Amino acid sequence: MLSLVSSQVQAEPSQALSQASAEHGSHEDEAEVQQKQVRRTKCLWRQIIYDKCCIFLNSCVDEEEGDTCAICFEQWTNAGDHRLSALRCGHLFGYTCIERWLKGQAGKCPQCNKKAKRSDIVILYARTLKALDTSEQERMRSSLEKEQKLRRQAELESAQSRLQLQVLTDECSKLRKQVQELKALVAQYNMSTSQQPGSSRTCLPGGLPSSQSQRKYHLEKAFLVSQAGNCRVMAYCDSLSCLVVSQPSPQSTFIPGCGVKMMSLANLKSSQYIPIHSKQIRGLAFGTRADGLLLSAALDNTLKLTSLATNTVVQTYNAGRPVWSCCWCLDDTNYVYAGLVNGSIMIYDLRDTNTHVQELVPQKSRCPMVSLSYLPRMASASLPYGGILAGTLEGACFWEQKAGNSYRPHHLPLEPGGCIDLQTEINTRHCLATYRPGKNNPCVRCVMMELTCTPLTEGSEDVVCSSNPVQTFSAGPACKLLTKNAIFQSPEDDGSVFVCAGDEASNSALLWDAGSGSLLQKLPADLPVLDICPLEVNQSHLLATLTEKMVNIYKWQ
Repeated sequence: MLSLVSSQVQAEPSQALSQASAEHGSHEDEAEVQQKQVRRTKCLWRQIIYDKCCIFLNSCVDEEEGDTCAICFEQWTNAGDHRLSALRCGHLFGYTCIERWLKGQAGKCPQCNKKAKRSDIVILYARTLKALDTSEQERMRSSLEKEQKLRRQAELESAQSRLQLQVLTDECSKLRKQVQELKALVAQYNMSTSQQPGSSRTCLPGGLPSSQSQRKYHLEKAFLVSQAGNCRVMAYCDSLSCLVVSQPSPQSTFIPGCGVKMMSLANLKSSQYIPIHSKQIRGLAFGTRADGLLLSAALDNTLKLTSLATNTVVQTYNAGRPVWSCCWCLDDTNYVYAGLVNGSIMIYDLRDTNTHVQELVPQKSRCPMVSLSYLPRMASASLPYGGILAGTLEGACFWEQKAGNSYRPHHLPLEPGGCIDLQTEINTRHCLATYRPGKNNPCVRCVMMELTCTPLTEGSEDVVCSSNPVQTFSAGPACKLLTKNAIFQSPEDDGSVFVCAGDEASNSALLWDAGSGSLLQKLPADLPVLDICPLEVNQSHLLATLTEKMVNIYKWQ
């Protein structure tokens, strides 16, 4: 680089000299010309050397910034012996230079004097290296992180507001539903008080109207469930229009145990069998959920949830004792109840798959829990509270649900002993207790009672729940089986209530008008009726009666 600059400097002054002598040779004398030429030559020399030094220094600075080795000041390469290399401290050199340096010096970096050795040399694959000014980028990144933090905080506040809105909306819906129920009760009361003679129905003691319709139930179809028998209980899923009936396994050699058979009431055809339990099933129940989850209780000490969408068991709870009955919580579908052989009630939370969350222990006798039903909270003049109505072989108890999932027991004044079933009608707050024949009563009796509550003391929030008999229905003298009877509103939608109970003496189901107490119809069956279930499918009112082998479907016409 220096030789190039000197050659250019020598060439340019000689050209300038020749031009100067040509311009002034003819007008001035030789001494003056020589002096001027010397002065001009010195000025040119100074200017040329300054320019060339600036160019040289600028090129050296550019090379120092990213192209030259700090040891030999020569450009490094991306291949060969003088390829770009770095030490652990981060300084850059040519490979051969730093290798010789570390051999000759005391193992230190030429620039920072940090300890280094030959194994610290790392070859870099880059032609040039230049540092970028990222201060603006870092400032923008910091600003972005701050904005993102503020945005996340705003999204969290928005989610909390949406949750609060949902809670308030649900509460508003519940209050609106209660208002509608109150209006319906007021309208029903006004109609009953202003009823004219000759009307289609009359109001009888107990607050229940009596239906005088000439329509009856007619046999629509009979389903053969199991030729071997031992069918005990059934349940209806409204969302799927499906009736499930318990039965032993039809292939007991390959698939032992018990399960349910599905029957579609949309086309009145039976479907496949689903194995569930290893012993007899004593209780089946569907909740208000639309996902087709079937709750089943059996004598194999388990409570199970079965999905009818996949026909598989999705959850199993081991109660430790035989389970006789089960039901869903209609106020919160996350909870289910199991009635055990010792009279206890196990409460399970579907979100907790390990064990029960609470156990309600009986205070008196420890008889099997033959029936279990849930009364939801509603605007009712007689009993506005929600809770579990539990029936045992020796009596009944209403477990009032308090705040915080606590329960308060109210023992109902039933006849001592002989109670084999306890069913409820949610809207009218009536229950139906079935008694076996005894010394004082030689026939099967179904007693319909109205559930009521009275304040414990004047102005107190605590109440005492009780049951008042309204009507008594008598059947035959035989009762060897635990038949599940039914109390339900009339298909006429006139506010009247029907009672249907199985009669073992005549192998039939007896249908009464609960308002008048009159027998409306006898539905014959080949075997004693074990379970009765009212249905509503496609705006058609059906009544299903189950024997040990067959389901009879009756249509209201």
